[in-house]
Amino acid sequence: MTRTAERDVLIIGGGPAGLSAALVLARARRAVTVVDAGEPRNATAGHMHGFLTRDGMPPGTLLETGRTEVRGYGAEIIDGRVEHAAKDEAGEGFVLTLDDGTRLRSRQVLVTTGVTDVLPDVPGLQERWGREVQMCPYCHGWEVRDKRIVVLATSPQSVHQVTLLSQWSPDVTLLTGKAPEGEEAARLDVRGVRVVEGEARRVVVEGDRVTGIELADGSVVGCDAVFVAPAFVAKDGPLADLGCAFGDDGFVAADATGRTSVPGVWAAGNVVNPMGQVIIAASAGAMSAAVINSELIEAEIAAKLAA
Repeated sequence: MTRTAERDVLIIGGGPAGLSAALVLARARRAVTVVDAGEPRNATAGHMHGFLTRDGMPPGTLLETGRTEVRGYGAEIIDGRVEHAAKDEAGEGFVLTLDDGTRLRSRQVLVTTGVTDVLPDVPGLQERWGREVQMCPYCHGWEVRDKRIVVLATSPQSVHQVTLLSQWSPDVTLLTGKAPEGEEAARLDVRGVRVVEGEARRVVVEGDRVTGIELADGSVVGCDAVFVAPAFVAKDGPLADLGCAFGDDGFVAADATGRTSVPGVWAAGNVVNPMGQVIIAASAGAMSAAVINSELIEAEIAAKLAA
């Protein structure tokens, strides 16, 4: 099925970035459609934090509230998955093909599809992800204040992560295959971080709560919370389809407004900045929307003058 009506903007992804962009564009009287696959990054988290006036709100409640606000200004939200994105035949707009065969057309495209967090291959981590297993101290440090925290050294950022977490608890342990040395070790010592050398075998759960990390030698490091640094895999299929340039870090190259290397294609939120919290993703979406509207106005002026 082809929906022939041309929209001003198609937004791929209905998370904080996508909905914020849709809100700004709909209030600017733009014809906007959001296509959302229903796979929010923080789906397993009970609450989100650090979002002024929304601190502690369940992520699903934020999205449902956002959808209501966006629809209130006339924007359309479609539940579906974009299978392919392409420029239209004339090269003046874009066509999205959804998983049910629907084809949508627009003048501009904003991609806010986010990332997938790939956790270390330790049994039990995935099952507790978003609960006692977390990655962001600023998002969840307060909730585990003064508790026993273990940081799994899974990336070069793990030492920085454990240093930050020492601000929330005096009982922080870095579990690593090789203990830091020299200045790095001294810095951890100053912050009171305990270092344990070993390999994590599994997460120990008792009474539906994490109680420790079992090591390969059978010993257990007791803890109430586990922090890891996941690998970030961007959901950037539409951006690749459209021929956008990517940076050395593997993420799409976009400026501070979300502008990519392809005219008319924008990217915002975690698909560009995987470390951005919810409030940062929402801000990025709003910024992109404002610039997109300005660009559309300039194109309309140019078209009128040419005519």
